[in-house]
Amino acid sequence: QLTPSSFLRIGQLSNVDLNEDIHELETELPRQRPNEIPHNEKLLSLKYESLDYDNSENQLFLEEERRINHAAFRTVEIKRWVICAMIGILTGLVACFIDIVVENLAGLKYRVVKDNIDKFTAKGGLSFSLLLWATLNASVVMVGSVIVAFIEPVAAGSGIPQIKCYLNGVKIPHVVRLKTLVIKVCGVILSVVGGLAVGKEGPMIHSGSVIAAGISQGRSTSLKRDFKIFEYFRRDTEKRDFVSAGAAAGVSAAFGAPVGGVLFSLEEGASFWNQFLTWRIFFASMISTFTLNSVLSVYHGNAWDLSSPGLINFGRFDSEKMGYTIQEIPIFIFMGVVGGILGALFNALNYWLTMFRIRYIHRPCLQVVEAMLVAAVTATVGFVMIYCSRDCQPIQGSSVAYPLQLFCADGEYNSMATAFFNTPEKSVVNLFHDPPGSYNPMTLGMFTLMYFFLACWTYGLTVSAGVFIPSLLIGAAWGRLFGISLSYLTKGSIWADPGKYALMGAAAQLGGIVRMTLSLTVIMMEATGNVTYGFPIMLVLMTAKIVGDYFVEGLYDMHIQLQSVPFLHWEAPVTSHSLTAREVMSTPVTCLRRIERVGTVVDILSDTSSNHNGFPVVESNPDTTQVAGLRGLILRSQLIVLLKHKVFVERANLNLVQRRLKLKDFRDAYPRFPPIQSIHVSQDERECMIDLSEFMNPSPYTVPQEASLPRVFKLFRALGLRHLVVVDNRNEVVGMVTRKDLARYRLGKEGLEELSLAQT
Repeated sequence: QLTPSSFLRIGQLSNVDLNEDIHELETELPRQRPNEIPHNEKLLSLKYESLDYDNSENQLFLEEERRINHAAFRTVEIKRWVICAMIGILTGLVACFIDIVVENLAGLKYRVVKDNIDKFTAKGGLSFSLLLWATLNASVVMVGSVIVAFIEPVAAGSGIPQIKCYLNGVKIPHVVRLKTLVIKVCGVILSVVGGLAVGKEGPMIHSGSVIAAGISQGRSTSLKRDFKIFEYFRRDTEKRDFVSAGAAAGVSAAFGAPVGGVLFSLEEGASFWNQFLTWRIFFASMISTFTLNSVLSVYHGNAWDLSSPGLINFGRFDSEKMGYTIQEIPIFIFMGVVGGILGALFNALNYWLTMFRIRYIHRPCLQVVEAMLVAAVTATVGFVMIYCSRDCQPIQGSSVAYPLQLFCADGEYNSMATAFFNTPEKSVVNLFHDPPGSYNPMTLGMFTLMYFFLACWTYGLTVSAGVFIPSLLIGAAWGRLFGISLSYLTKGSIWADPGKYALMGAAAQLGGIVRMTLSLTVIMMEATGNVTYGFPIMLVLMTAKIVGDYFVEGLYDMHIQLQSVPFLHWEAPVTSHSLTAREVMSTPVTCLRRIERVGTVVDILSDTSSNHNGFPVVESNPDTTQVAGLRGLILRSQLIVLLKHKVFVERANLNLVQRRLKLKDFRDAYPRFPPIQSIHVSQDERECMIDLSEFMNPSPYTVPQEASLPRVFKLFRALGLRHLVVVDNRNEVVGMVTRKDLARYRLGKEGLEELSLAQT
């Protein structure tokens, strides 16, 4: 399993402390292995575990629930609301922090470069300005990329695929840690300031989720602080519900779209849903938008008028000026088709690029170099485009933040510079709202082409950055181009206002790349503050999704598949009725007896070849030889807590009263249960007996072995299970269905295909 490159590294590191060396190799190996795997997209990785969304209803749990009276349940409910409010407030504050820092740093950078360009335009030597701009970008991005690549690689990208997996029930390592949040926030500030073709909206969703996971647990394992609050919520069920609230709060802070946030959580994320949860999530979203709004309003000096609901503000579209007529609807649908095709092209290019990255750019130092290269290239492309553009517009009456004059006459500015010499958010708003005639069609065409490839190259770099804004920007540029050409064709009739087409193009492009329908329609409606466009936006997004899905899947699903995550979709594959539980299940199953030797338990847990997490408990009949009936199910984490607290008795007097474990002991160990290697069991203790009956879940879900795959899938997905025991007609355990067994089957081009499992 060691590739030659890792042997080289062992050679270089031979004078370092060997333990560190081995540890480093362990973390490196998964990244290097794909060198030898030619087609790693047909694999499912075994390194991802499931979340226990289903509570283990053992005796301890039932006793505790019976002790709780009505008033105590009410306090728990109040605590949930308090946590949701805190999630909203903190997510809003983090968004404010990102926004204010980016605004100041980017403003500083653009002022420095603008002064430099103005100075050198007069006396020649503009190559120095280019060098300054590229160096500034590359150095800022270098810092942003180093912290991600070397400290917390999970913080790379927008984090939406990871959160999607987490809400689907897959435990992605480190995804909701405090460290990830810090790196994410710093990384996104640096990558936006470094002028990459990225937005700061996607990472807000990840940040909100981390905040939610942290607050709801009432402690931080990274800081080793336990605040002794919210202990009731220390289990996967509760944590996952709060994470979906955090994701919604992130969306609503990013776009000022609370309803869109709730729908995003529903559409992209949570596999389990109920009405109370919806209402709480909506509450968190509203609070988050309101917090962001009030803080930014105070910051901008108009404390009472609450004018900036989200990080990206599309500005208002007036219905009077910008209505649409019935004959424009076919045009919008055509734009949707274009968006779907361009989005599919974007995803296909990004797919090959990501495959290349997985195979060859797997060392952190190479990743940093690539990020710096992209930053320098982005600056160079922008500079060359501005330099070659002869598109001059009069300055008065225009709202350009950093007007570059370059070779234009006095009182005019270069219109290409409004697109490139600005943060992407500002460029989007300019494309939506600048009056007709502000842009030359040639300028827009060149900009769309270059920015398309830059954004495609940037997504998947080792920096934390979102893909929302770049795709909106690409779409707005070609949409505006489309509108201008329409008004040329119709000899300037009134309805061809380019801003409206820019909005539709932006929706089409974004829908074609990420393939979100419901939530994206609402987000666009809320961000533009205009309900009349709901219908055309919906049509555009539907066509973009249908056309795009014909070619490749959405960007986020593609990245989930490339990381070989066992992701369960809403339904089982259509043609899978022929398969039954007997063909799907894993065998043989490692069972434990109800009263088991400690040594046996330790050996089973230490066995690395079968890294199981759930063990069926069967009746322990010493006299019979056949497999006895199923009595319950116990989890690896529970067994580890039992061994750690030494809950066992010697053979002689089995009725010895042991120290009663409380549910609190299990909660205190959550979420990072110690590995079995760290628990010492002496030779005498190995001979003791351990009674599992009050810790096991006595009523696990089971299916008969004749059940069809769609039926098993529905049960598994709807209840958020982690283990589903397969029994025969005598209630004896014959197999176990886990997430990997169901995610293995996927609809491919030729029909149902089965993926192989890999240890990486």
